[in-house]
Amino acid sequence: MDLSIVRASPQDFKTVACLVHALLQELSGGKATPIGELEETAQVVLSKHGVFALLAVSEGQPLGVVVLNECAAIYAGGEFGEITELYVRPEARSLGVAARLVEAAIVEATRHGWHRIEVGAPPQPEWARTMQFYLRNGFEEVGPRLRRRL
Repeated sequence: MDLSIVRASPQDFKTVACLVHALLQELSGGKATPIGELEETAQVVLSKHGVFALLAVSEGQPLGVVVLNECAAIYAGGEFGEITELYVRPEARSLGVAARLVEAAIVEATRHGWHRIEVGAPPQPEWARTMQFYLRNGFEEVGPRLRRRL
């Protein structure tokens, strides 16, 4: 498969929103935020400093996306990256697309001077395959993340 990884521009917000919508549909059992709202949010988020998306494209078609955010924490030794979304279309899974996206994210992280990338742990055992993917790609399990909506 001819696959290229390209950095999304803010003008790619509809493509990124479409892929994130598919991710959220899968994670929520079909109860994702409406695509129009995600497009508005993607347009704003992709124009912010410290946020960027990488698209996996084959024959002009987007197959996947990874979105990275710059964070900072004392425990992390300063700035680091966080994968906030990673999605590959079902028909392209098991073809190495997600691994290529993670590799490209690592290159970008290194370019930014980050010394680590983190990702929230998916609920187990439901998403065991996702957890195993991250572990195979060099991530270490350090526990889940909690949230409080404001």
